[in-house]
Amino acid sequence: MDIIAATRHGKVRGRVDGSIASYLGIPYAAAPFGVHRFRAPAPVEPWEGIRDALEFGPTAPQRPYRPPLDRLIPDVDIPGEECLNLNVWGPRTVGEPLPVLVWIHGGSLRNGSAAMPLYDGRAFARDGVVLVSINYRLGVEGFGVFPDAPDNRGLLDQIAALTWVRDNIAGFGGDPGRVTVCGESAGAISIAALLTSPRAAGLFHRAILQSGPPHTVTRDKGARTVRAMAKALRVPATAEGFAGVDRERLLDVQDELVGRADPVSGGPGFHIVVDDDVVPADPPPPSVDLLLGCNREEYRLWFVPSGAVERVSRLTLRLALLKFRIPGRVARLYRAGRPDARPGVILGEMATDLLLRGPLNRLADSRLTDSRPSGSRTADSRPARTFFYEFAWRSPVLELGACHALEIGFVFDNLRHGEALSGPDAPQPLADVMHRAWVDFTTSGDPGWTAWDTRRPVRVFDHPGTSTVLAPRQEELRAWL
Repeated sequence: MDIIAATRHGKVRGRVDGSIASYLGIPYAAAPFGVHRFRAPAPVEPWEGIRDALEFGPTAPQRPYRPPLDRLIPDVDIPGEECLNLNVWGPRTVGEPLPVLVWIHGGSLRNGSAAMPLYDGRAFARDGVVLVSINYRLGVEGFGVFPDAPDNRGLLDQIAALTWVRDNIAGFGGDPGRVTVCGESAGAISIAALLTSPRAAGLFHRAILQSGPPHTVTRDKGARTVRAMAKALRVPATAEGFAGVDRERLLDVQDELVGRADPVSGGPGFHIVVDDDVVPADPPPPSVDLLLGCNREEYRLWFVPSGAVERVSRLTLRLALLKFRIPGRVARLYRAGRPDARPGVILGEMATDLLLRGPLNRLADSRLTDSRPSGSRTADSRPARTFFYEFAWRSPVLELGACHALEIGFVFDNLRHGEALSGPDAPQPLADVMHRAWVDFTTSGDPGWTAWDTRRPVRVFDHPGTSTVLAPRQEELRAWL
């Protein structure tokens, strides 16, 4: 059965399945090619009549993950230039306005899309939340740094999508005054930037960061990947120079340079840059309620399937300690707590804490009202609360354990489409608990456990037995200070 909704640009036709309506592939900005390529997102041209919103729209240009990640995180490739589009799942009938959750996908700012089956929003709509998922420009198109183009174009896309939500979501049953942004990995890093961006002020009211801390770089560092690509392409390191290159050739060179990089072992990639316009150099403290956290064994997604956990020797570990300037006392502490662990496990555990758990803990600490004179406060002057979680259930697939991205299927209550990471027997009771916490936080700002304070309470999601633990593994975290 079809259903019609109105936006400011025209009417769209969605589809009804039981009590849930879905609208797919709605454009929120003009196609970012032709005269709009390497530019800030431009407005959508209004349309006459009713536009079909029955199928996912085009995805941002990208190459799939390289093996073995391509089997664990399968990308969706939908050709077409109108890649600045979004999807909405909501109630079939509109009554009282519902809270809204806007999902920003991860993928190292070069992969991913809102069309991945894992991100299906039916469970949220079923439970009284309007779910919006968005596409945004990736790789050099969205985050390449040029002297003749605006920086952080992918982030500007996200802001344009949030503006669309503010202006249109009421027509889909959502409340524009109760919008939560949620993202994983690069999506969470994007949200950390949006939290402090003057361009995004007032567009959302709560935020969820899954396995992604605040992270920005200087424009010079951000431009290194563009300069390397320009050298390989033999063109100037300018937007004009790159616009003259065949798009498939551009993707090939991009993949050659950054396709093997990952958040743990590093390598050339794309970053959000400080530009004093979208991302300020001296950001104010976020003034919204936050839910944030990570998975206990993030590193295993990259270290285990690739065999790196076996290849890392004692010498490799020593060289990594030197490269990342990790004090010897830190390595000794991690080894002491894991006397039988391989060097690759020790390196992975340290990398997880250095890159994710430590920065997220510091972000949570920075919002303690007793550690800052004014504290972080919401728009209604209530102290902004922080809630911390850790996902600890271990997947049996390829010995992935509690790896990066494993929690997404549980958050979306969509284990069927998360089987590549979790296997066919993932515990539904854990999905019930975790999904409910995300619904409750989106609805009320309280996911169901104690807010962050000087005791550092962490909600540990595991099966059997989800519990709140005070200051887990703090001795190792303190070693980084």
